[in-house]
Amino acid sequence: MSAAAALVKSDVWFADGNIVLIAGSTAFKVHRGQLERHSEIFRDLFSIPQPEVQDEFDGCPWIEIFDSPGDLHYLLVALYDGLYFANSLANNFLVVSAVLRLSTKYLIDHLRHRCLFHLRADWPSTLEEWDARERLTVDGKGVYCPREMVAHPTLVIRLAKDLQLYDLLPSAYYDLSRYGPRRIVSGAPWPAPTPTSIDKEQRPAVYLDRHELQMVLLGRESGQRFLSAFIEAELTGRPVAAQCDNKLQDAGRVCRESTYYVMLNVLRAIGGITHGRDADPLFTLTLTVEMLSRTDFTDGVRRCGLKICSACKADLRECVEKARRHVWALIPQWFGLEAGASPGSVGSASSADDLD
Repeated sequence: MSAAAALVKSDVWFADGNIVLIAGSTAFKVHRGQLERHSEIFRDLFSIPQPEVQDEFDGCPWIEIFDSPGDLHYLLVALYDGLYFANSLANNFLVVSAVLRLSTKYLIDHLRHRCLFHLRADWPSTLEEWDARERLTVDGKGVYCPREMVAHPTLVIRLAKDLQLYDLLPSAYYDLSRYGPRRIVSGAPWPAPTPTSIDKEQRPAVYLDRHELQMVLLGRESGQRFLSAFIEAELTGRPVAAQCDNKLQDAGRVCRESTYYVMLNVLRAIGGITHGRDADPLFTLTLTVEMLSRTDFTDGVRRCGLKICSACKADLRECVEKARRHVWALIPQWFGLEAGASPGSVGSASSADDLD
């Protein structure tokens, strides 16, 4: 091979290998049988009759493939060593996305399934799995740090669109919508290469197209409208529960005042005054329930909890849980992911009437 001197041998280089894969300026000496065993594409490729006299590299026939050297490196390492992650970290996305793309291209099913398992744990399709993911993104000090644990949602949206993994999109769109508009349109930096990667070049940032940005921003507004409708329908002037312990004392004034206090704190959350998560209906509704059990409020003299009775607590908790399930069911519609949805119709099912 005339350009052999310019090639760089990767660390995936087996002395007893019998085929050399060349991607860009990088060469990988591997085993033909290993590739054929796991990939129908490589099996078909190697079955093509070859001329009796072939160019060789390091004593082996070679094949040039048009993939990123870094991506091919991750695929081959996963093929030989397996695909394992000691911890859930955002930088794992660099490996997962590379292996997923190439395992899909070369029909290496077991690696593709492993990548999808990992992605679907981070970008789930059920509310229970989403709540579990959110709990895992809180560190030991109680700080919410999702970008340390899971990839930026813009990267996931682009990967899901490219590979038609549409079940990842609702949670990814929802996650992105929780940013402020400026951060939403600013794109996402590609994860830095890992120390073991042979491709050290930082890739350019990833941006959503205009239609995708429109969907995210409209979905963000839909979530905020849903919370406004929830406050109006369920918290403003909320009657006490039928079994309220305090209903004979000034028509349950203590419980009604507690509900009013909860409503004020929900409004603060919507306005972004607390927690910095003003466009996260699921989180705001969770806070609504958590406030019922908190004991760190103050009456001006001492720390205390709300004086709401257990029956009214249970009634409001049931209402909030129903609203959270409703939010999750509406997310595909909010972001135009349902069949036939259009920008003009996104968020149409978020009025107070839909909360019943």
